[in-house]
This record gives sequence, structure tokens and C-alpha cells, in this order.
Amino acid sequence: MTDEFLSWTTALFLLRGFGITLFIALLTIFFSFIIGSLLGVLKFNGKGIGSKVSAIYIDVARNLPLILMIIMFRFTLPLPTIASSVVALTFLNCALIGEIIRGGMSAIPKGQWEAAYSQGFSYTGTLVFVVIPQAVKKIRKPLMGQFITIIKDTSLCAVVAVHELMYSGQIIMGRYIKSVYIIGLYAVIAMIYFGINSLLLYISKWAIRDIK
Repeated sequence: MTDEFLSWTTALFLLRGFGITLFIALLTIFFSFIIGSLLGVLKFNGKGIGSKVSAIYIDVARNLPLILMIIMFRFTLPLPTIASSVVALTFLNCALIGEIIRGGMSAIPKGQWEAAYSQGFSYTGTLVFVVIPQAVKKIRKPLMGQFITIIKDTSLCAVVAVHELMYSGQIIMGRYIKSVYIIGLYAVIAMIYFGINSLLLYISKWAIRDIK
């Protein structure tokens, strides 16, 4: 039983689940960042129907449980499990990222806007060339923290039988009775999550080390 537990078959099964975890996380990060950036800019603008809609959306999405959205989208959308999970994760995280971006833009002093206008910049030009570059420096850490949270939150997709890392572990656990095997498997899964998130954190620190 021990040899079977430590076999290559078990390892490859977990690696397959880990691959799906990364696939879901990367898609979610990509779509959440694109949509979240738009929502953040619209809410920051504070004018027009777009600003009101984005504000309402962000408030609603942030106050709904992620697991509820995963289940709801799985059984209400005509999509495969992986696709519906990406939609659910994106639905929440684009709102969270949008609020991070809005907060970063709001932290830029009004004097920066006035200085840009005095140099002939338009609103859009000021936003693109003055405000956003400064806001990026302020939000890079919370933004990276949100990306790491997305990777961890993919484990909730197990509730709708997405064969990501956590669900793959649950399938393997069903074959064993002794608690030592179950604890060992949970420890392996925990180390995988810890390893990838630590690596992502290290890469982010290395990538932004020259940004002051």
C-alpha cells in the first residue's frame, strides 16, 4: 500500500490536477486584470452611467461568497466545468482588482492632475501618462497578493468536480483508510500550493526591485 501511495501514478495524477489549477488561475488572472482595470478606471472617474454601473457591480461582487458563485455559474451557464469556474473566479476577482486599481488612482495627489493640465494634457492623457504609472507603484503589492489569492481560491472549484489539484487529492484519498496517508497527502498538496505561491512572490519582488 505504501509503495502504491508513493508511486509515479499518484504523482502524475496530482501533477495533472496541478496543471489544471495553474490553467484556471492564469486565465482568471488575465481576464480579471483586463476587466478589473476597466472597472477601476470607470469607478474612479465618478461620472456617467459607466461609473455607476461599475460601482454597483464591484459592491455586489465583493459581498457574494465565491463558493456560491462557483456553484451558481456551474449549473446556470451552458459551459464546461473549467470554463464556468473561470467565469465565477473572474466575476469576483475583477471586482476586487478594480477596487485595488481605483484605490491606487485615488491616492495620487490632485496636484499631479493640475500640473498635467497646466502642461496641456487632456484628461485621458493625464490618466495614461501621469496617474496610472504612479498608481502602479502603489498597487503592485496588493495586486500581487490578489493574484496569489486567486491561485489558492482555485481549490474551491473542487465542489463542482473540477479536476484541479485539491479534487485530484480527494480522489486519491478515497482509496486509503489510514490517517497517515491522508495527512501525508494533505501535506503534499499544501507544499505544492506553498511552493508555487512562494515562487510567485519571489518573482514579483525580483521584477519590481528597481521600481521605487
